[in-house]
Amino acid sequence: METRMLARGFAPRTRDVYLGWMRRLVRFSRTAADQLSEQQALEYVADLTRRGRSGSTINQALGAIKFFYTEVVPRDWALSTPYQRFPQRLPVVLSREEVRRLLEAADGLRERAAMEIAYAAGLRLNELLHLRVSDIDSERMVIHVRQGKGKKDREVMLSPSLLETLRAYWRQARPRGYLFPGQKADRTLNATVLQRAFSIAKQVARIEKEVTFHSLRHSFATHLMESGVSVRTIQTLLGHRSLGTTERYTHVAGAYLKQTRSPLDTLREAPKS
Repeated sequence: METRMLARGFAPRTRDVYLGWMRRLVRFSRTAADQLSEQQALEYVADLTRRGRSGSTINQALGAIKFFYTEVVPRDWALSTPYQRFPQRLPVVLSREEVRRLLEAADGLRERAAMEIAYAAGLRLNELLHLRVSDIDSERMVIHVRQGKGKKDREVMLSPSLLETLRAYWRQARPRGYLFPGQKADRTLNATVLQRAFSIAKQVARIEKEVTFHSLRHSFATHLMESGVSVRTIQTLLGHRSLGTTERYTHVAGAYLKQTRSPLDTLREAPKS
């Protein structure tokens, strides 16, 4: 299975996740993977549902099962196994004032620089962690995002305000390879370090919303949309494959709501007959 995924160019994290799901399936069923039946696979998925696993998690497990039984040990039933449908929730977005308070509450220049990149450029946490110093192009005022989700390169704008923060951070930390190196210079900082820093800053800033580090990316997209930036432009900046994924931000953008009048107001303004 790992050889097939390598040949298909799957990312290391995807390979690890898929292999993990297949190992858990084998342990649950107590049957060798090449001997498993459709019923046993479905019982495993049903058990995940009973244990309250989210729809996206269950679909991730199904993705691993489908890959194994179509690419490694082909079974006809794998193609007909449906993915779960689950509620589509709107992203929780920070207001501009909440973002300001959050950044001011950051415990350290490194943490603030990371949060500013996520908000100023809309980067995913993994994309941010894999940035190299050379990816910050101050001459063209762009940030090069190498091999983002879907193994796509893209460029995003480099904010002058962000550049000031990054220069201050560079003078303090002097990173050479990765912009945010781990304990070893040839490895990136662990994601949990920034996630924990975000959580602490959120508490200090007294933000009650259920937000995570990724909410900075959601806020980036929503605030751009509220400023009148086109959905197509935001799609390109975010690196979304589907325009539909980007369009969900229209449902949380304040301008979208403010510009739409309630029919009740129109009713009350109408002359009485």
